[in-house]
Amino acid sequence: MAQRIEAMVKPEMLVWAREHARLDIETAAKKAQVTPERMRLWEAGEARPTINQLRKLANAYKRPIAVFYLPEPPSGLGFQAMRDFRRLSVSAKMQESPELAFEIRSARNRRDVALELFEAMGEEPHPFPLTATLNDYPERLAGEIRDFLGVSVDEQIRWKSGRESFNKWRHTLESAGILVFQSADVQVGEVRGFSISDVPLPTIVVNNKDAMNARIFTLFHELAHIMLREGGMCDLYNEHNNNEAFCNKVAGAMLMPRERILQEEVVLSQKKGDPNWNDSAIKFLARRYGVSEEATVVRLLNLGLTRTEFYTAKREEYQEGYKKAVNNKKRGFISPHYKVINKVGRLFVRLILSNYRQDNITASDVSEFLDVKLKHLPKIEGYAFKTP
Repeated sequence: MAQRIEAMVKPEMLVWAREHARLDIETAAKKAQVTPERMRLWEAGEARPTINQLRKLANAYKRPIAVFYLPEPPSGLGFQAMRDFRRLSVSAKMQESPELAFEIRSARNRRDVALELFEAMGEEPHPFPLTATLNDYPERLAGEIRDFLGVSVDEQIRWKSGRESFNKWRHTLESAGILVFQSADVQVGEVRGFSISDVPLPTIVVNNKDAMNARIFTLFHELAHIMLREGGMCDLYNEHNNNEAFCNKVAGAMLMPRERILQEEVVLSQKKGDPNWNDSAIKFLARRYGVSEEATVVRLLNLGLTRTEFYTAKREEYQEGYKKAVNNKKRGFISPHYKVINKVGRLFVRLILSNYRQDNITASDVSEFLDVKLKHLPKIEGYAFKTP
């Protein structure tokens, strides 16, 4: 019979890890394949898990086993929960799911790793000079963002699809020193995006389950939060929150510049004073500027080209459409090299590979940081250094 080896971990570490993973006793016990009563004994210090059981807990809590052997629960920014969410609807639950808690930790950990890797190469990340206050004019800030990123409106409208637009904007933001990650397992109804506003290397995370054009709006909504130096997760359509309304206006002005929208034929042909827009006009503007139809209506509202009643009615329609799209969305096979780039972005992958070339990190480090088998590195490298 195999010897039973207990893990000499402190019970408070078990409690801390479970609570930060947002799991209750019953769920954690099921994942560790023990009874809830056994879990309670571990956390009370009246019994200890075996090494094998600790591995199961580490996997369930998305933590390395080494964390459980710390002398006391860690504290500080890297382990704090975010309080503001960019959600699909304001009625979404406020308690973070285990999947969301893991994505928050991962984003912060990757940013910390990226900063260390820049230092290891003797380089510094690009500075992020843009700032904003709620008293600033959104249209002016939008112009500053566009100048900073160096993308003209004519270039933007030449992009042929939502996927191309998202990849181009993401690449542009990363080239400007902003990390852009995508979450994979968080439901859209819980969160559409969040940001870390610390500079250098501010970080934006968008939900990979969301519609492509909605992710584009998330990028610039969160960029506005970074400019305010107040990262977090946000309610996109909470009109009663001044910060959210402000960030919506900045994102809308950036993606749909006032002077260009007002000169569009479908806008010029709209009967003056008529707040009701037909779907074909909304869809045309949404496709042209690479945004969602809802974001288009929000922009028309902010420009005084429609009324709140029309927006409210359309919003309910779009919300139903989002739910159906998410429920019907099918995932095919994604190659490992593309999956890595899609998740953590070219900037992060290039940092990892550049440090590997310089012998600053090991092959094992690369595998751990990118969560991928080493056999996939050649394809990852070829894809990472290719301009999208």
